[in-house]
Amino acid sequence: MPDLDITQYDVTGSLGRHRVLDPRSLAYRRPYTGETIRTVEWAPRVPVLDQQDLLKQGIHTSQMFDGVQDIDALGSCTANAATACLSVLLTHDACAKAGLDTTNAAAAEKWAIGLYADATRADQWLDYTWPSDDCGSSGLGVAKALRRRGLIDQYGHAKTAEELCMLLQTGPVLMGVPWHTAWFEPTSSTALLDEIPNWEKSPVAGGHEVLITALESVAEVEGDFSYEHTVIRCRNSWTAGWGDQGSFRLSLAVYQRLRSEIDLIQPRLDARSQ
Repeated sequence: MPDLDITQYDVTGSLGRHRVLDPRSLAYRRPYTGETIRTVEWAPRVPVLDQQDLLKQGIHTSQMFDGVQDIDALGSCTANAATACLSVLLTHDACAKAGLDTTNAAAAEKWAIGLYADATRADQWLDYTWPSDDCGSSGLGVAKALRRRGLIDQYGHAKTAEELCMLLQTGPVLMGVPWHTAWFEPTSSTALLDEIPNWEKSPVAGGHEVLITALESVAEVEGDFSYEHTVIRCRNSWTAGWGDQGSFRLSLAVYQRLRSEIDLIQPRLDARSQ
């Protein structure tokens, strides 16, 4: 087992991400060397997913796995974010070939739950796996699961705001964050998480994984990169009725503040056609 840097969080039906960094893969980061950063948007082909209210969606885990009871919510955020990411990387036909239905949210959620099981097994440091236990997983674990399925070629990391912006030029990025309780209820559909009063003082409810789908604005102040005025948009997995049609925004100033607790991973298809 490599010397991993691990932070574990409590797992709930809406939160299930653990922070796991592997120094071996971090060595393959693509450093930012001054490339031009532009606004960009990536649109997932799957609808906004919902890791909660599974029974209401007609998803019965007892029918998906032997010896498992039905559960109404699952800490599968890493797999939900990765499923949305994969639907950007692959065409509709390629998604269908992989068994991922891009036309039906419940069917895509079931696919994500299967990926979640694979991710918990890829997280070899965990004592338990799903489907026996809703143990959570990591961005690294789900990236490994996608690669083991042959659905991506590789994955890369970013550890600075500039590296993140550079990765977003070529595709969406998985982001694992410590989720503060104040963030559960955005002040408005289009507001930034930054604008929630005293969010920094609210407790951390757990770890959460989301998909960064857009770099909405890029700003410089007196020639220097402005974190406060550079904004990213993230796809969540709590239905399209949450936030801005299932998404939320934050400035890179928030990333800078939480940088040591965040991990950024980009699944990639570099070596073969989609």
